Amino acid sequence: MIRLIGTAERRAVCAMLARAFADDPAMCWLFPEPAARARRLPGLFHILYNSDGPRGVRLATGELEAATLWRGPGAAETGLGEMLRQALPLLSTFGLALPRALALSEAIDLHMPREPFWYLHIAGCDPVHQGRGLGRAAVSAGLDRFTGTRLPAYLETATERNLGFYQSLGFRVIADWRVGRDGPRFWSMRREAV
Repeated sequence: MIRLIGTAERRAVCAMLARAFADDPAMCWLFPEPAARARRLPGLFHILYNSDGPRGVRLATGELEAATLWRGPGAAETGLGEMLRQALPLLSTFGLALPRALALSEAIDLHMPREPFWYLHIAGCDPVHQGRGLGRAAVSAGLDRFTGTRLPAYLETATERNLGFYQSLGFRVIADWRVGRDGPRFWSMRREAV
């Protein structure tokens, strides 16, 4: 069962996403030291969870084993106003990694489509529950929710092994790019409107 989630689930979902992204190449680039990454990722997902709520849809499996954070059409990019409103939490979360985080955010925004789309901002499944179809169910529920809107869905991933998973859900790679010279490689993916 996939359901809408709100502020009551925030802490549990952010902890789960931190575990799901512990080995993500972008997160490893932002926080190279594993202990620091484990400490900082829940705070990062807390910021993203709060930001995505009013701008889209948050979905999770019944016991919060997997979750997706979607941003609606016209709300995908992180604007300067949002960055300024989040300045203190961002500084607290990133510390000395803030320049890398800003470079990553800018690169992501530069590669977004210019047309309206549904943005799969975050999708994660707790590692202990992977392989059971829960992540697929969470992503599919979002895609089903937006069927009939006549808008494509878009995502980017820095994890190459995710490409086949998303391709099986109808996404195709439309670009691959790197953050700066030494940053992680990303793949932009699009799913046509249905």
